[in-house]
Amino acid sequence: MQVRAARFEELPIAAAIYQQVLRETFTWLPASSHNAQDFLDWAREEEVYVAVEAGRILGVAAFFRPSNFIHSLYVAERGRGVGRALLGHLQSVADGPLSLKCQTANRRAQAFYRREGFRVVEEGADPPPGVPWLRMRR
Repeated sequence: MQVRAARFEELPIAAAIYQQVLRETFTWLPASSHNAQDFLDWAREEEVYVAVEAGRILGVAAFFRPSNFIHSLYVAERGRGVGRALLGHLQSVADGPLSLKCQTANRRAQAFYRREGFRVVEEGADPPPGVPWLRMRR
């Protein structure tokens, strides 16, 4: 598996993975609230990395470098070390501690990030509908 910067023509595939994983796992929110265009809009301000194996994109991470913030990390094929590989790559390009926000309801992601050394440093909620989140840092 290789982790590298996404090519421009791969961004729609990365956005589709984002949408697919959100719709499969964020079941506490309406599926219609997750769309690929959001990812593409945010990608204009972020660095996007992909985990690729045998020509297939298995996962995607969007990184906002000015604050070492992981805005998105989504894996299409979980349980294969893809998330860990993406995190390792982000740590190698960051110039300080990584941080991210994880929705409180996303227990599976919280467990993953804790296993990877992240700790909760703040709690909050997004504007209405007021979805609660945890800020985590490693």
